[in-house]
Amino acid sequence: MIDRLIEAGFWFLYISLELSILFLGISFLIGVITTYVPPQKVERVLSRYGRGVLGNTLGALFGGLLPFCSCSTIPALIGLLKVGVPFRIAMSFLIASPLGVFNMAVVSLFYVMFGLKVTVSYVAVTFIGAVVAGWALDRFGLREQLKRVKVVGDHEEVPVTVPEDATWWERTKPKLSSSWDFTKDLYLRMVPYLLIGVGIGAFIYGFVPEGLLATYAGPSNPFAVPLAAALGIPMYVRTETMIPICYVLFEKGVGIGTLMALIIGGAGASIPELTMLASIFKKKLLAAYIITIFVVATVTGYLFNFLSLALLLG
Repeated sequence: MIDRLIEAGFWFLYISLELSILFLGISFLIGVITTYVPPQKVERVLSRYGRGVLGNTLGALFGGLLPFCSCSTIPALIGLLKVGVPFRIAMSFLIASPLGVFNMAVVSLFYVMFGLKVTVSYVAVTFIGAVVAGWALDRFGLREQLKRVKVVGDHEEVPVTVPEDATWWERTKPKLSSSWDFTKDLYLRMVPYLLIGVGIGAFIYGFVPEGLLATYAGPSNPFAVPLAAALGIPMYVRTETMIPICYVLFEKGVGIGTLMALIIGGAGASIPELTMLASIFKKKLLAAYIITIFVVATVTGYLFNFLSLALLLG
């Protein structure tokens, strides 16, 4: 019991520090970018190229390329909404980003451990799922369920003037300073949600038996896929970490579809991410997002089970 508490406590401290560093770094980067990219320019580009399914495709493509975990996606999401990116595109980004759809680390791990067919299938299914899900959330009118989040000290509301003959550093320093104000204020708003989520994740990490899924998630169990999708959501495990674990579980007899559902559920809607999203999503949108990830994970899992012979033995 004491060993489990120590292990869970160490995990809590390690993940809290890791997420804080990621959150601050990405928030600062987004802050810097938005000082150089006026909202009007973003809106012009998206009005030209972001209509219809193409816009969702661009959102999922952009999200899938970035090496973000579920929690570090949130500052990027806020930044996108802040500069005028349409809700449906931002949602496709939000879904695709933590899944690592085109992240080379994720793709490489899938290829090494599960082969080319599984890798291509994962990329295709999750990418299409992110595009369709972002479009669907918008079609259901959920854009109105965003909270009116206002970051105190927002750098865009502070006009900065510098002399025409100013040096590069004199021109850049005010932008960096206002970007840090944006980062600090955003982090202070988000850190309670982050710590609550990580605390719950630490308990699960330390006290949920490791063999639970291997015992009940064999391919003959028709309920294994939705169960894995549901159990994946409370977890906080990066996709890159989950793939080797799933490979071991696969070797022990867990179905490939069950593992895909677990990966997508855990990466797409972990409790730390959901507790942070609760600060910018109203309850209806938060529930819809959870259901969306669950549906994408479950459909993907059953699809992989259906195609498992062709994928793994063909």
